[in-house]
Order: sequence, then structure tokens, then C-alpha cells
Amino acid sequence: MHIIAFLIRRAIQAVIVMFVISIIGFSIQDNLGDPLRELVGQSVSEQEREALRDELGLNDPFFAQYTRFLGNALQGDLGTSYFFKRPALSVILDKFPATFELVLGAVFIFVSLSIPAGIYCAINRESWLARIIMTGSIVGISVPVFLTAIAMVWLFGVELGWLPAFGRGDTYELPWGWDTGFLTWDGITHLILPSITLSSIMLPLFIRLIRAEMMEAMGTDYVRFARAKGLPTRRVRYVHAFRNTLLPVVTVGGLMIGTLIAYTILTETVFQWPGMGFLFLEAVNRVDTPLIIAYIIIVGLIFVVVNTIVDFVYTLINPMVKLPGAKG
Repeated sequence: MHIIAFLIRRAIQAVIVMFVISIIGFSIQDNLGDPLRELVGQSVSEQEREALRDELGLNDPFFAQYTRFLGNALQGDLGTSYFFKRPALSVILDKFPATFELVLGAVFIFVSLSIPAGIYCAINRESWLARIIMTGSIVGISVPVFLTAIAMVWLFGVELGWLPAFGRGDTYELPWGWDTGFLTWDGITHLILPSITLSSIMLPLFIRLIRAEMMEAMGTDYVRFARAKGLPTRRVRYVHAFRNTLLPVVTVGGLMIGTLIAYTILTETVFQWPGMGFLFLEAVNRVDTPLIIAYIIIVGLIFVVVNTIVDFVYTLINPMVKLPGAKG
């Protein structure tokens, strides 16, 4: 029953969070510029502009506009894109697979590299390789992602010519209509550089986090007790110590997935990756307010869902961590 109570509590929290996000997102539309600039251009008279404003409801009071938007949003309608002349939610969902694959590729890279690197640096902290890794992590944290992207394009795309420097490449359409680049060689090669660039945001942070948590876990009483019992060193390190190291890593990792989605704006712009981030930047330039608001709401929803999943993963890693609402 405590799982049901947890889900109900999280659902209520999600509704409140999404309500606040919708208000914030809807409030910024008046500060983005004039959407009629892209709709009708400069040759249309002021009278025709005002008539179109009335037709679109742009002259209505804020409360009336937001109430209308909220009512439509509850029915799955986040507005119609001024530029694409299509529902904003549909436009974003068309771009979501590209962003999802980019984030998934980045997560795979930094998780597969940071865990062994962090553990190695914690166990062999005085070795020359560990010092090189830690020094590199400091440099990685300091370099902006757009600079890493430009360096990747110049080195591997222009100078060496090993990998394509822009675009998504060929995709394969799955039965449910999802285009994926994972199933084509051209799609995979196009994914490598942007995924490495995006992972560079989190890789240095996770190496240092895993190293610090692993070192702390190795010095705890239960690890000393496990050693005193004569358990194999590998089991002590990779079962007892590392399992408890994962708790803060999962916490930070869950939050960072949302951050990765935000950083795709820079990565997708440099690599001309046709995802949500690149779409959002184009929407800002075009003052396509329905598309901007829909993007903000979708990203906010992703944050809420990811945080809920993280709480469930807690219980899988450590049964002593109980869901909110659990007794005993």
C-alpha cells in the first residue's frame, strides 16, 4: 500500500510542479518579441495586425489567455506552432527521438567510462594513471560544452575526416513510427561526436563523485568488518563498498539527465542535430511562443518523471531506503 501512497503523493506533487512551470512558461511570452513579425512580415498594415492579434487572442488579458491555454493543455493541446502550422506538441514529439538518442548515447558513454575510472582512482589513488585521470577531469569540468563541440568538429570532422560533423545521418523507421539512427551505420557515425561532446559535461563530474564516494565507503566500519571476516577483496570493493557508492550517484545522475536535455541546445546547434534543443532555439528566433511554451512544459515533465524513477531505483540499490509513506 505504501507504493500506492507514494504514487498518489508524487502525482499531486507533479501536478503542482507542472502548474508552476506552465505559469512561468506562459508568463515569458510577452518578453520574447512580436510573433506577428514571422507570421505576416513587414508589409501588412497595422489594422490587419490588430485584427490578427484579436483572432489569435493576443490582446486578451493574461488571465483569460492562461485560462484558455490551461483548459486546452488538459486536453493535450499545447497550442499550434506559428511557423509549422501544426500542433506544437506534435512538432516536439517528432524531434524527441533525435534528442532521446543523443542523450542516451551521452549517458552510455559517461556511465561506462566514469564508473571504472572513478573506482580505479579510489583504489589506486597514488598511481600515475589516477593522477592523470583526475587532472583531466578538472580540465573537462572547466571547458565549456560549446568549445568542446567546436574542437570535435574541427579535429575529427574537418582535419582528420574520420567522422561526420553535422546532421543525424540515415535513420530506420520502427513499426510504431519512431525514426532511429541506432540501426544504421551512418546514423551511428553521426551520433558519435555529439554524444561524446554532450557526455563531456557529466563525465568529469561523475569520475570525481564516484571516486570520493568510493573512498568514503572503503573507510566505513562495515567494509572493515567485511574484510575482517575474510571476504574476498573484490567482493568487499565491488559489492559492499560500490553498492553504497551508487546511492548518491543515482541521485545526481537522475537530476543530470534533465540537465543533459537542457544542454542539448548547445550541442545540437553546433552539430546541426535535428532534435528538440535545436528546434527550441529556432522557435526563440522566430518568436514561436506556442512551441517555446510546449518545449518548457515537456522538459519540465521529463524532470518530474525522472525524479520519480530515481526514488524507485533507490529501493533496488539499497532495501534500507524506503519510499516516502512506508511504515517500519
